[in-house]
Amino acid sequence: MAQPDDSSRLDDDTLTRLHDLSQANAQTQPAEHEVAASTLESLVQHSGDHPHTPLHVNLPSDQVPSHPWVASIKHKLAPIAEKLAVREHCGNFVVPRGTNDKVWEPMPIYVRLGMHLLFSTGHKYADSARIESLLKEQSIKQGRIFDSEQGALEHILSFIKTYELEKTLDQLLKPDPKDYKTFNEFFSRRLKPDARPPASPDDDAVVCSAADCRLVVYEDLQSAQSIWIKGKKFSLASLFNDEQMASLDGFRDGAAIAVFRLAPADYHRWHSPVSGTIGPIKHVDGGYATVNPTAVNEDFNVFTENRRDVTLITMPPKDGAPERKVALVAVGAMLVGSITWTVKQGDAAVKGDEQGYFSYGGSTCIAVFERGSIKFDDDLLENSRNALETQVRVGMQIGRFV
Repeated sequence: MAQPDDSSRLDDDTLTRLHDLSQANAQTQPAEHEVAASTLESLVQHSGDHPHTPLHVNLPSDQVPSHPWVASIKHKLAPIAEKLAVREHCGNFVVPRGTNDKVWEPMPIYVRLGMHLLFSTGHKYADSARIESLLKEQSIKQGRIFDSEQGALEHILSFIKTYELEKTLDQLLKPDPKDYKTFNEFFSRRLKPDARPPASPDDDAVVCSAADCRLVVYEDLQSAQSIWIKGKKFSLASLFNDEQMASLDGFRDGAAIAVFRLAPADYHRWHSPVSGTIGPIKHVDGGYATVNPTAVNEDFNVFTENRRDVTLITMPPKDGAPERKVALVAVGAMLVGSITWTVKQGDAAVKGDEQGYFSYGGSTCIAVFERGSIKFDDDLLENSRNALETQVRVGMQIGRFV
C-alpha cells in the first residue's frame, strides 16, 4: 500500500490537542470546545489532500499502529485512543445472528479520534455550527475523491483487504475489482440475484431485513427511546419531518421500529422489507453526523437532524389481512456522498427487491410499523433489550405481522 508524504500525518500540535481533551473533565468549557473544533479541523484538513490518504482515514481503529498518519508516533497516540475509547464509550458489541458471541466492532480512526471527541458524555460540542460545517466539508471532499477514477483500484483493493471481503467477492454481480471505475462504484456494488433470497417470499406476513446490517428492533417507541435512541428531539414527526404522516392512525399513538445500521464493510444497497406500493419519496436536508451507536445512544438527535429520505409503503388488504402502512427512512451520515433510490413513487415494492443504495460512509435505514402490527423475532428482541445490535443480512426474517 502506497504511503503519503509526511505532511499528511498528524502533527505534534494535533496530538497535543487530543491529549489535552482526553484529560478534560466532564464540564463543558469554552476552551475545551475550541480544542475539539481545532482537532477535528486538523483531521479534516489532513485527510484527502494526498492521493493515498482518503481510505486510510477510515481504517478501523484497531489498526491505528499501521495508519500512515501515526506510523512515526504510534506509541504516543495509541494509548490516547484506547483511553478515550474506554472513558467515552467509543465502540459497541455486535451479536452475529445465530450465535451467542459478542463481537467488538472496530470503528474508523477518523470517527474515534475526531467524532467521539464530540459525543463524549458531558461534552456537547456537536451543536457547534463550526463542527457541522467541518463534517459537511469532509463528506463533500470524500465524495469527490471516491467518485474519481484516479487511484480507484488501489482504494478498492485496500478496502477489500482491510475489511476482509475476499471471501464475499464471488457473491457480486461483478466479482473482479478491476471492473469498477471508481471506489464508490465498488462500494455500492450489486449482488447476484440469488445471493440474498427473501425469507418466505410467498408469505406477506413475514417481514425481512432491509439490509446487511447491525439491527435493533423495538415493539414500541418508548422502549426504543429508553434503551437505544436517546436524542431528546426524537419523535415520528421529527423523523419523517411530516406531522401529517406521523398522525396516521397506526402511528399516532405509538409504533414499532427497526433500525438497520450499515457499517462500511456491508453491502450498501437496501431492499424492501415488505411487499406493497411505494408512496412519494420526500428528501429532507440535514447534517452529516455519524450513525454509530456512540452518537445514537447519547443525547444527540442523529436520526432527526441528518440528511434523510422518507417514503411510505402501503400494503393492500390481502387474505383477510387489513391494509398496512410501513414507513421507510434512509438516513445518510458522516462521509456519505448520496442516497440514491432505484425505485420511484407508484412502483411495486416486492419484498426482498432492491430499493436504493448509499455511497461511501456509514448509513442507516429505519422501518416504522403501525402500532401492534408486528411481532419481532425473539432473538432480535432479547438482544435489543440488552442494547446489543444483531448482525443480519438482507432477506432474513426479522418478524411477522399479527
